[in-house]
Amino acid sequence: MPPGPTIADIARAAEVSTATVSHALNGTGRLAEGTRRRVRETATRLGYGVPRAPRTRTLGLAVTTFAGSAWNFVAVSYFARWLTAATAAAHAHGYALITLPAERGAQTLWHDLAVDGMLLLDSPRDDPVLRALRARGIPVVFDGRPADPRPGDVWVDDDQTVTTREVLDHLAAAGARRIALHGGFGDEHYTHAVTEAYRRWCADRGRPPLVIPFDPHDADGHAFDRAFAEGAVDAVHCLYDPGARQALAAAARHGLAVPDRLLLVCASEDPAYATTDPPVTTVTLHPERIAETAVRALVARVESPSLPAAPSPPPGRLTVPATLLPRTSSRPRGGAPSWRGAPTPRR
Repeated sequence: MPPGPTIADIARAAEVSTATVSHALNGTGRLAEGTRRRVRETATRLGYGVPRAPRTRTLGLAVTTFAGSAWNFVAVSYFARWLTAATAAAHAHGYALITLPAERGAQTLWHDLAVDGMLLLDSPRDDPVLRALRARGIPVVFDGRPADPRPGDVWVDDDQTVTTREVLDHLAAAGARRIALHGGFGDEHYTHAVTEAYRRWCADRGRPPLVIPFDPHDADGHAFDRAFAEGAVDAVHCLYDPGARQALAAAARHGLAVPDRLLLVCASEDPAYATTDPPVTTVTLHPERIAETAVRALVARVESPSLPAAPSPPPGRLTVPATLLPRTSSRPRGGAPSWRGAPTPRR
């Protein structure tokens, strides 16, 4: 089937700007009711958003948590592994996969991009990419819960509340009494969910929470200086890939031996943490499994209108359990192990 109408097509037919079309279709902006109605009627007449059979055999992928910023998400192990697995899964289903650079996330190319469906990773509040895709009726599957999910949305995620509580319980069992959370940087669901779970865990135990702000450029971990100098924490849970390296650098500067005086866990897919001094306990979110699940769900959404035998997945969360990988950095004080058997599944 030929491609459906774009935002630009509707704008030309209705004799308005593409911004006006976007506002009219999304119910945003300050538009006269007559203009909003005319744009919507034009979109309906042109067949905008009508489900169509796959047109390009191409899927798109974008990391939109910092849309418009020129940051290299491929340098982060989680995204690199996710992208590789998603490409292989797309190819296995007979689709190409294109990946958009982060700095293009806020540009208008999303109004014309020729893809059958999109994979969005860490979509934040007011995501401009998501708005454009929704307006065009392009199927979307998310990695991580969208900030404002709509009926029918599908996302792949872990249970951050369960995962966070298991990390904190693990640290407490190892002897930690003053656990800090190193995070608070992104505006995606992951950051908010983990931070809220951390605060609730502290409140349940009558312990004051301490969120140490993460800065990707803080290689020496100066964000930890005050807390370490004052003895305010004896354990840290880092939410982002570089966090444990920053904490180790700060601990060395303040003479805090890990794990004897400071326990450490980091959410990271970087295998190098197994060989740091000391090896760092990590939480793996299994990016390969998440990517494969997301691609499979997206292909089903794209093909279900024309292939009833391949029904779209039910809306809501598709869960992929995370796993805690205990290493020396969270070894219990006194040397006795606080875990038994296989790594704890979480997510």
